Amino acid sequence: MKRGLLIVLSGPSGVGKSTAVAEVMKHQPNLQFSVSATTRPMRPGETEGKSYYFMDRSRFETLRDGGELLEWAEYVGNYYGTPAAPVDEALDAGVDILLDIEPVGAMQVKEKRPEAILIFLAAPSFGELERRLTGRGDTPPDKIASRLEKAKWEYTQAPAYDYIVVSDLVERTADRIESIMKAEKCRAERQLDLLKED
Repeated sequence: MKRGLLIVLSGPSGVGKSTAVAEVMKHQPNLQFSVSATTRPMRPGETEGKSYYFMDRSRFETLRDGGELLEWAEYVGNYYGTPAAPVDEALDAGVDILLDIEPVGAMQVKEKRPEAILIFLAAPSFGELERRLTGRGDTPPDKIASRLEKAKWEYTQAPAYDYIVVSDLVERTADRIESIMKAEKCRAERQLDLLKED
């Protein structure tokens, strides 16, 4: 059985990652969204093992120090990270795995799993990204400013990715991501078994 694809998707706040992921998942039954671990408390409506793997700091630090996380970061006093074991189990079973993480985490994954496919999602223009963040109507102006500042830094990381996909129309964005997946499955190193003699 061929090992699944490990796909890492990054992009600034407001670019449409969640919408694109949901659309891709509709058409790719073999694609599974990676569940992260966190030390923050469970919120109403969340489920253990589906929303996150919830754990205390000590358990998280044990995983981190034991090299059992593909990536990790600390945000607002809580740890977030991707446990390697469930990802590797799924990949070994031929399931494609998608991680939606920030550039720092994406580079950690690439270092530990060089075969990971890194896709950066960008808005058609920076002005459009600002319009999307402002148009939501649920974000205060100071938060919009800080998210745009962070987005500028995230854009400087895009050249380290394997692919840059423009997030314009949802269907077109999803189609571009799915095209990358199809192409990656046709890579020579993934098809060498076809060349064996009977």
